[in-house]
Amino acid sequence: MQFISNNFFPIIIALLSGFMLLWSMFGNRIRGIKEVDYTGALQLINHKDALILDVREESEYRSGHLLKARLIPLGSLKERIGELEKYREKPIVVVCRSGNRSGSACAMLGKQGFAQAYNLAGGVMDWQKHNLPLEK
Repeated sequence: MQFISNNFFPIIIALLSGFMLLWSMFGNRIRGIKEVDYTGALQLINHKDALILDVREESEYRSGHLLKARLIPLGSLKERIGELEKYREKPIVVVCRSGNRSGSACAMLGKQGFAQAYNLAGGVMDWQKHNLPLEK
């Protein structure tokens, strides 16, 4: 008990760090967000004719995006979600730089009834890491 009272703040910091690590690993699953890695995304794109939705800003998109990706920045998605209506029953692979913004976009799409929204884990950074093509 003496140890705990003498080291209260380091113990709290260690517990919070552990929680943050677990949340980064399992948070999307808990929030109901489906994730795919680059191979899963390629399968959805090539075999299920998935839409690629890029939710980065326009300047990021211009610097390089997945082939045939459609740009709707995350900040505009709520107002522009109607543009995706024809894809409601199709898979949508949502992309950003690292997978964080696209996770938020997937949550938003899920709340609007898009049951097949998939977050590209690792985003464009992971896509590039595996030497997959980008279009400029």
